[in-house]
Amino acid sequence: MDTRSMAIQAKKASILMQGVSTELKNSALEKIAEALLAKKDAIFEANRQDLERSAAENLAAPLLKRLKFDEKKLNEVVDGIHSLIGLDDPVGKTLLARELDDGMKLCRVSCPIGVIGIIFESRPDALVQISTLCLKSGNAVLLKGGREAALTNRILVQVIEEASMEAGMPDHWINLLESREEVNEMLALDEYVDLIIPRGSNQFVRYIMDNSRIPVLGHADGICHVYIDRDVDADRAVDIVVDSKTQYVAVCNALETLLIHKDSAEKVLPSLKEALEAKSVEIRGCERTREIIPCKAATEDDWKTEYLDLILSIKVVDSLDEAIDHINTYGSGHTDAIISKDEGNISRFLEYVDSANVFANCSTRFSDGFRYGFGAEVGISTNKIHARGPVGLDGLVTYKYKLIGDGHIVADYASGKRRFTHRDL
Repeated sequence: MDTRSMAIQAKKASILMQGVSTELKNSALEKIAEALLAKKDAIFEANRQDLERSAAENLAAPLLKRLKFDEKKLNEVVDGIHSLIGLDDPVGKTLLARELDDGMKLCRVSCPIGVIGIIFESRPDALVQISTLCLKSGNAVLLKGGREAALTNRILVQVIEEASMEAGMPDHWINLLESREEVNEMLALDEYVDLIIPRGSNQFVRYIMDNSRIPVLGHADGICHVYIDRDVDADRAVDIVVDSKTQYVAVCNALETLLIHKDSAEKVLPSLKEALEAKSVEIRGCERTREIIPCKAATEDDWKTEYLDLILSIKVVDSLDEAIDHINTYGSGHTDAIISKDEGNISRFLEYVDSANVFANCSTRFSDGFRYGFGAEVGISTNKIHARGPVGLDGLVTYKYKLIGDGHIVADYASGKRRFTHRDL
């Protein structure tokens, strides 16, 4: 089936999905979880072939790590599906109820967006998370994963489609694109596709925005920062920084640049260097950092780089405001954290750092839809409209207005014969 035909079928499915009951959605999700476990050997074999081919093609180590889909990843996505089943259905919620006049009632009600095109990186687990979130939120989806995960993505979509259709979901609600040409074709289908969510670099997201009239929910780079304030608990600061950098290095909410107040630098940096090097992290520091600990010299490009690797750049700053200015200048608006005992400084950091996720005294790795209790995410948005931060179920619905009257006509109000009551119910 060509891309246009696929989008047309998805549009038809999206109309049917608006009326699918919560019970049917949850039943389909349960069948998907069962099917993934039942067919895990075939899934693992497809993933093994993808890994072997990608390693032979010299795929970068961080991407190979993302590509791996093993027992642990499978159990995580199944747990995510069960968590999703337990969440409220975001569709059909009354967001506003207002009487306009006697016998005339206005409601604002949540509803699915429609057809969502999602382009993501080499993580096959993301395919499961994305598709199940779209199912629960009543959206049809066009999926395009990385070429390196082609076989894994293919079997995952097959398992999900068969299990959900067995439960009674509409045909063609889930669709898989497999080439760049199909992506470019999808970008031209604004009459059928309602939203594009690209997960990748700023350059990639910009390309999507520049080549489509379809609204784009951009997931940009993850240049994340931690700022260590003056007068901190050194052990706590080291624990948070090490977790932010190394708990899982190849993800968009991992720490890339550490900023540290000059009054804390001599106290914290030596023990931090020891802890980071125990995890094989290469440190690149500014001139003031290198006066305290031996390390490679950081350049201007380091402040702009998302490493997705065991590399951390460090800069010593004179003040909280210098740290905030650095983050707002070089950051990607993703996730940034402060480590501090000063409530005033914490408040100022959370207020003035212009990012989708701003934290105090905890790891940047908490920036995640599953950890937020969203049942996973389709991505983390750095947009400022519609949805921001981890985009879960609530970010995949919009709303419509429903007005029920009893023979009301505007002429009566224009002439003054009748007046609006505008009474909230």
